[in-house]
Amino acid sequence: MAVVKARKQDVDMLARLLRAEAETEGEMGMLLVGNVGINRIRGNCSDFKGIRTIPQMINQPHAFEALQHSLYYQGARDRERRLAQRAVNGERNWPAKFSLWYFRPGSFENPGPCPPTWYNQPFAGRWKKHCFYEPTGEECENVYNTF
Repeated sequence: MAVVKARKQDVDMLARLLRAEAETEGEMGMLLVGNVGINRIRGNCSDFKGIRTIPQMINQPHAFEALQHSLYYQGARDRERRLAQRAVNGERNWPAKFSLWYFRPGSFENPGPCPPTWYNQPFAGRWKKHCFYEPTGEECENVYNTF
């Protein structure tokens, strides 16, 4: 059962984002991107207050670098649709279980170390080349209470 409302076109949109943001990180890496997106919708806190839908979350200004690249604008594929639906259904995995932010430090070929904080929030863990950051309970209590 979905934890956020999602029409077929919303799942397709999220699927395209997963691929464009993290295809090189494998299925788990793409699922983790989905976890962060759904957390942003469900958390309703920090930089994500008022973000209530998948299109709002994806199109939030400066939220995702992938929107600047052509891969995002290609059609959704079945593999990514299945991953997007798992995120919409509430599946959450470490290190994105409570994360609202992630990024890839360094260059694509030579990833750098993860800083201890990002947007003043603590480092939660790393998956391959991406670093994940979860808010403190004071910053976003909702992200810890939504499931």
